[in-house]
Amino acid sequence: MTMPPGGLPNPPEHPTDFQRAVIAVVSSLQPGDVATYAEIAAEAGHPGSAQAVANVLRQVPDLPWWRVIPSSGRLYRTHRPTQEPLLRADGVRIDETGKVRGATDDSDG
Repeated sequence: MTMPPGGLPNPPEHPTDFQRAVIAVVSSLQPGDVATYAEIAAEAGHPGSAQAVANVLRQVPDLPWWRVIPSSGRLYRTHRPTQEPLLRADGVRIDETGKVRGATDDSDG
């Protein structure tokens, strides 16, 4: 079973440089912004570390984790019941298959 993001009860007391970089990037995401795990890893200075980004999101509370999605653009089945309403509240369009279509504008994402 996959644990959804959102922070463990006991987050890391002393985040690593990588964790701090991921926290900074994810914290900067605003309503309507959506980024992939891989994009967050690259922006944090660690391309190829998408899984490590997911691990940070699982450990650190109070991050807008729902704005981070898989590279496929399709929400994980286990996260979708929580993530989809949060993204929709941000103005992000999601199709019936769970694929993110982008913010509410005229583009398809």
